[in-house]
Amino acid sequence: MTMMTSVNAHTIETLIGNTPLLSFPRAAAHLPPNVRLYAKAEWANPGGSVKDRAALNIIRTAEREGKLKPGMTLVDSTSGNTGIAYAMLGAARGIRVKLFLPANASKERVAILRSYGVDLVLTDPLEGSDGAIRAVRELVAREPDRYFYADQYNNPANWQAHYETTGREIWEQTEGTVTHFVAGLGTSGTLMGTGRRLKDYNPAIRVISLQPDSPFHGVEGWKHMPTAIQPGIYDVGFADENRGVRTEDTYAMINCLAAEEGLLVGISAAAAFVGSLRVAEEIAERGEAGVVVTLFPDDASKYLSHAPWLGVTN
Repeated sequence: MTMMTSVNAHTIETLIGNTPLLSFPRAAAHLPPNVRLYAKAEWANPGGSVKDRAALNIIRTAEREGKLKPGMTLVDSTSGNTGIAYAMLGAARGIRVKLFLPANASKERVAILRSYGVDLVLTDPLEGSDGAIRAVRELVAREPDRYFYADQYNNPANWQAHYETTGREIWEQTEGTVTHFVAGLGTSGTLMGTGRRLKDYNPAIRVISLQPDSPFHGVEGWKHMPTAIQPGIYDVGFADENRGVRTEDTYAMINCLAAEEGLLVGISAAAAFVGSLRVAEEIAERGEAGVVVTLFPDDASKYLSHAPWLGVTN
């Protein structure tokens, strides 16, 4: 009988990060060879999204600084993915989690959160993520000693997670050739942390932020910054350029990436591709060379009950 001498075991936390870099042989086939476009596939994280990175660093930092103590409940507002990351890590670490989520969040995300045993409060869908923010602030103000308010929109551990991991990974994966980093704005942690790390490596790298082109939009997880509660970690002057993305273009791109690349991406991922593809096309139009990197926050698995998949039939 053969004895097992070693086991290559992992905890959930060790699986976060080091996500693959995707290329687009069909959707970006019209680009010249000296203009390349890549995206980080963040659904490869164990919680299924980029938010695993920030949630892990927020929890670790709070424990190290004595802000999250045994017996306390972690509380925050979320549009879904950060909450799922909190829930997953909370279950693994034995931390109680309470979350405020807009009531129009997809049923898939609600089901996932409830499966993890989260205490879930659904807020007015007409108020969006800002309504969830206001609700959690009211709770923490009433009982400050009972809760650790993770406060993803204002917690520097959010962007620092991307400074330490995402930015470094992109630099290494492109062997230092990245020329443009393009990312959507939600909490802004991905853009701020990744962008700062890349500019530390090479100040000439251009950082471009994306957001919905109007206050009323269907780009799940993104904020229209001029009309939203702006995150405290967001520096409005940091990006070299700020661009808007249309919901209609985003939904069309979801179908394009599925049909042409076999990638069933989330809504914000499709929006990121719309914006980053346009950046790459403009580089090509100018006759320049470039390596454009964006980030796909998640895949479509948590959104299939929402537009643009509603009404899809065989």
